[in-house]
Amino acid sequence: MSAGLNKDELILQQMGYKQELKRSWSSFRNFCLCFSTMSILSGLTPLYGTALITGGPVVIIFGWIFVTIMTLSVALSMAEVCSAYPTSGGLYYWSAAISRPKYKPVLSFFTGWFNLIGQLAGTAAVAFGLALVIVATISIGTDGTWVPTPGATVGVYIGILVLVGLLNTYATRTLGMMNVVSSKRCIAFSVLKLYWHIIGILIIIISLLVCTRNSPASPEFVFTDFENHTGWSNNGFVVLLGLLQSQYSFTGYDSAAHMTEETQNAQRGGPISILGAILATSVLGLAFLLAVTFSIQDYDRVINSSTIPIAQVFLDALGKTGAILVMCIIIVGVFFCANAGATSNARLIYALSRDGALPFSGTLHKLDAKTQSPVIAVWALLFVAAILGLPYLGSATAFVAITSVCTIALYITYGLPTLCLLFTRDSFVPGPFNLGRYSKINGIIAVCWITFISVLFILPTEYPVDATNMNYAIAIFGFLWIIVAIYWVARGRYVFKGPVRNVESTTSSLHSVELDKPSPTLDTSLSNEKGDGNEIV
Repeated sequence: MSAGLNKDELILQQMGYKQELKRSWSSFRNFCLCFSTMSILSGLTPLYGTALITGGPVVIIFGWIFVTIMTLSVALSMAEVCSAYPTSGGLYYWSAAISRPKYKPVLSFFTGWFNLIGQLAGTAAVAFGLALVIVATISIGTDGTWVPTPGATVGVYIGILVLVGLLNTYATRTLGMMNVVSSKRCIAFSVLKLYWHIIGILIIIISLLVCTRNSPASPEFVFTDFENHTGWSNNGFVVLLGLLQSQYSFTGYDSAAHMTEETQNAQRGGPISILGAILATSVLGLAFLLAVTFSIQDYDRVINSSTIPIAQVFLDALGKTGAILVMCIIIVGVFFCANAGATSNARLIYALSRDGALPFSGTLHKLDAKTQSPVIAVWALLFVAAILGLPYLGSATAFVAITSVCTIALYITYGLPTLCLLFTRDSFVPGPFNLGRYSKINGIIAVCWITFISVLFILPTEYPVDATNMNYAIAIFGFLWIIVAIYWVARGRYVFKGPVRNVESTTSSLHSVELDKPSPTLDTSLSNEKGDGNEIV
């Protein structure tokens, strides 16, 4: 081992990077960030009404359990690769590292772009969901005399984006979330978000159970009632459509991989954070869904509410004051998620533009002279997010489309490294966390599931299909990918060569991803403390 370098630093050097970020994060702190980025409140709150009409309670509850199992399959493959390649480049780096040499640039390029599109849509989805919660709270506060119009909702949405942009431009030092991302302030903020989500959700659950203890919904309703208000006659198809709420909630756990260069014992800490966040989200999310569904007092009133349906559940169960207080807990939690998401996604734009993967790369990767943060990237991100929200002015299903684009794009990104690994497994030496002989079959299951939901979530959610209920996910996704393909053919393939190394290894290039060399592997003495490379940790 090179003098002065610990194990984490040596592994990073072998991947072509020098240790620039401070390794002050423990596995628990990484888990805090990952869990709060997934954010149960931002995932389950705005889409609960959609789930009520696409399958109803039985699909909400058992769909959550099923999606948890399938998500764990995807996450196990991601955790395995993360253990072998613990770098903040994450998925973008992994596709270059694992794929065959001649495919490295194109796979890395498209993985980065899929991830960017997913994160753009994710930023829009979280902020738009927050707008829906805010206007619903205002409506409750006015006793329903003010009914939010699409224009008012979009106006609040754009206001949220502007506020997030201002915070990321002028308050990065105060928030400790950008150029001091590894500082104690950022760590404390991540832990605060974790506790806000956990305590807030527990308050909501307890409040609902106490206030509806004399009039809960029946177990038969919660566990067996199927509802189809979509217009589609095929109930099996409707059940599948109802999985969107659950699958959308299980996104963002790749954030743990992006923090591995700042996490101690990253080969274990990264995978632990990914899987731990999913399991915690699964348990707490199921409890939240059960409490809300048992608290439904009048199903028809809920699905026909002038606000978002979950707000009507709170109003019926808790009364006006209780509903407003609960909605405020949700607003703060979702805003935490929106602001943190914009901050980290701007860093993704910065990283991709640094490597020449984006148009206007020379401008997008510039840092603000005072804060040393990518302010231009922040506003570019928020500008695109604002555009994604405009279709809501003409279509009430626009929010579903945004969440669909987010889910599909991110899961394609999660699946590409796994797909590459299926073809290059013979040259892959795993890290301490690995699935051993179960790795291949798990990878096949993960890729099949990602392929399935990528088709499912671009399909229309209502029938007959017209301009007002069309699922515009396919249009948004298709348009963006035409632009990406044109950029790749016209310029990207000439200027983009994959992740840029900033250091030459002082040891053998065990982890190099140079484009003219075979797929990299880790020396078994470094990647596996027990040395056999086949145990499941």
